[in-house]
Amino acid sequence: MTGNSSLPPGAPFTLGAYSDPGPWRWLYFVLALCVFALIVASNLLLVAVIALKPRLHQPMFVFLCSLFVNELLGSGALFPFLLFQLLQDEHRVPHGACFLQVFFVHTYGGVEFTNLAVMAYDRYLAICRPLQYQRLMTPRRVAAITAALWVWGVASVVVVLSLTLRLRFCGHMVPKVYCDNYSLVRLACSDTTANNAYGLAYIFTALLALIGLILYSYGRILRVVLGGGRARHKALHTCTPHLLSLLSFSFGAFFEMVQSRFDMSHAPMTLRILLSLYCLTVQPLLNPLLYGLKLRQVRDALRELLLRRREE
Repeated sequence: MTGNSSLPPGAPFTLGAYSDPGPWRWLYFVLALCVFALIVASNLLLVAVIALKPRLHQPMFVFLCSLFVNELLGSGALFPFLLFQLLQDEHRVPHGACFLQVFFVHTYGGVEFTNLAVMAYDRYLAICRPLQYQRLMTPRRVAAITAALWVWGVASVVVVLSLTLRLRFCGHMVPKVYCDNYSLVRLACSDTTANNAYGLAYIFTALLALIGLILYSYGRILRVVLGGGRARHKALHTCTPHLLSLLSFSFGAFFEMVQSRFDMSHAPMTLRILLSLYCLTVQPLLNPLLYGLKLRQVRDALRELLLRRREE
């Protein structure tokens, strides 16, 4: 609760993490634009490679394609907005635009973690149950799983937004460079019990279920790795990029949760901004690098595609 008088319905919010960059404004703008361009180019390229190469139409690469599409969603939710704000002197955000950004940013986070959990289970089946893998991961089932993880990601955020939209706000200052749900809830001067209850229910059901699926999958894979043999090489080869991606996302999500839930005013503003941007910048840059360079099938398909275009 941030005050006694509520704001008029539909009042704009103000982003409080921006400061006057002075002569550095255009440098920040160009750097952000270059990062955004690199994210879009690398993820689109890998989506195109997977789509155009029939031999990559396998469960692992379908889930990878879903992951790359989600990176485009997350970066698209942040960077155009960020680039616009960097050139403004006043950082006011229309009420509807703020909630629209909340929808896309939180959808990105939910889909990302669910996608990574599904990929962990897929690797468990491929490594620990190779004889049943084709029967268990049919094209129809893979399509259903992919659709379900996106529907779940969107549906869970719709519930979050419906609970937040009903609130009355007594403050307008969002202490970030973009809008997020928890920052808006903290500005409310009406009852937020339903918001908190849903948040706790989500953590103790969906989130713990996904964490349990990841731990179970990697626990079984670890037994194979410790057992040695050819299966060990396959496990290390295919699981290393996924594990690094999972650890990177967990790192960013953990610090974002800490920053949202606890008072971080003692930490430097630059550090808080960088930590809040981690999942939406480093993750979309890291995944194409990990999977594009680490997985031989992707490297070979990318090389063939580029060579064919050069010959034409």
